[in-house]
Amino acid sequence: MSKSLLEQLRQMTVVVADTGDIKAIEKFRPQDATTNPSLITAAAQMPEYQEIVDQTLLQAKKDAGSTASQKEIVTLAFDRLAVAFGLKILEIIPGRVSTEVDARLSFDTEATVTKARELIAQYQAAGVGRDRVLIKIATTWEGIRAAEILEKDRIHCNLTLLFGLHQAIACAEAGVTLISPFVGRILDWYKKDTGRDSYPAAEDPGVLSVTQIYNYYKKFGYQTEVMGASFRNIGEITELAGCDLLTISPTLLGELQATIGELPRKLDPATAVKMEIEQISVDQATYDKMHAADRMASDKLAEGIDGFTKALVSLEELLAQRLVTLEGKAVASH
Repeated sequence: MSKSLLEQLRQMTVVVADTGDIKAIEKFRPQDATTNPSLITAAAQMPEYQEIVDQTLLQAKKDAGSTASQKEIVTLAFDRLAVAFGLKILEIIPGRVSTEVDARLSFDTEATVTKARELIAQYQAAGVGRDRVLIKIATTWEGIRAAEILEKDRIHCNLTLLFGLHQAIACAEAGVTLISPFVGRILDWYKKDTGRDSYPAAEDPGVLSVTQIYNYYKKFGYQTEVMGASFRNIGEITELAGCDLLTISPTLLGELQATIGELPRKLDPATAVKMEIEQISVDQATYDKMHAADRMASDKLAEGIDGFTKALVSLEELLAQRLVTLEGKAVASH
């Protein structure tokens, strides 16, 4: 009997769920899970997760003290909410959860390191070891330097919003645990830039980018794991079968599960080792030069940080509104 594409993919690639929706994670039972500010903001607005939001807010209000302002309570709750979702997810999955540092710190190495350590401390206080958490950081030069510091302290990092080979090489040279190159967002940029409606999966610019990064890493023996992310269709996923990890939305996981057919392996370390590839060393000057020359990577990194920042502002507003509602209920019941 033929197997589903999802079942075959699991045999060669670690399948990760790209969602803050705990029910979807329970359904697909991935090895790992990733979240980001947009996903947490979306999940926080779902009625089924109101309890997590309310508990986080009420605990923050208690811990902040009776003299704390609404802003202080919301800030404390905001810092804790991603970890609260992460802890729920870790009850379901056997592997790791990725939790993102505030995108507004993307160009501040010191602040990113401090925030990452705070997140890890929250997980450890809840009894979760460092080996089960990946700290997500945007792949700016400052973010990569922060990850290098954290990795030396055994805090494992997932470098996100990654669009170019220069970013990937800098991450590998910094000893980062894992990178998340964004397939679909690269496709989005090329479609807009060229005016094309679509690309065949094998010619998809996002697929080609991740393939190039994967082959480079395997050719030169880097230990950093490659996790393709941000997919627009299952063709992009099947073209990357064999990648170390792929983080996939619940919708596309459902499509893969419902599709029966042969799934050949496309990425293989044994093939990459034999390739003729030039090795490049990426210092800050090289990073800046390559980044400036890559319009797509420059545009999408800036756009991604801006998008995550807007999601965080929305989440803060949502928490402030919910706190007013909860305080109103407390006064009424009193």
